[in-house]
Amino acid sequence: MSVLSALPVFKPVASPGHQRRHTLPASEFRSLTPEDAISVFEIEREAFILVSGECPLHLDEVRHFLSVCAELSLGWFEEGRLVAFIIGSLWDQEKLSTEALTLHKPQGTTVHIHVLAVHRTFRQQGKGSILMWRYLQYLRSLPYVRRAVLMCEDFLVPFYQKLGFNVQGPSEVTVGPLTFIEMQYAVRGHAFVRRYSGC
Repeated sequence: MSVLSALPVFKPVASPGHQRRHTLPASEFRSLTPEDAISVFEIEREAFILVSGECPLHLDEVRHFLSVCAELSLGWFEEGRLVAFIIGSLWDQEKLSTEALTLHKPQGTTVHIHVLAVHRTFRQQGKGSILMWRYLQYLRSLPYVRRAVLMCEDFLVPFYQKLGFNVQGPSEVTVGPLTFIEMQYAVRGHAFVRRYSGC
């Protein structure tokens, strides 16, 4: 018999009144992949069809953006389940146009945020604000991104203003009878423009 096997085994004993800590469900934030496309589309469809009757992105467009610019997406997963997401792509013009809805311009310095959606059972908990804040902080780490733009309906303008977006005016883009307001968030200031303008 070895000396080690002869020693008694000590197990930690919980002190009286010591309780196990309550922990929140495991959360993960990560870029989305094409494999996430169906979950993304299901959340998006449920979130937008009831409100506006239109989805910002169709399933094939979700797959496209998650294939060509997945690094501009962010998903919030709780216990492995997608609960909220953002999908963006690069754009190279000052204003959004109909082309911006389906194109990714790799040389662009503007992130077009196509969609922010939260699963219905997780709404009204601040998850949309938290996810957008994290996304905007992430964009600051990308040296080629100067600003983020989005278009939204009038009733969402205060939500985005609280996150730091500024109204740019009516969007040139319409979808059926829907009109939108274009909003902008400055990721980089004038120093960035001077540094990368060749001046």
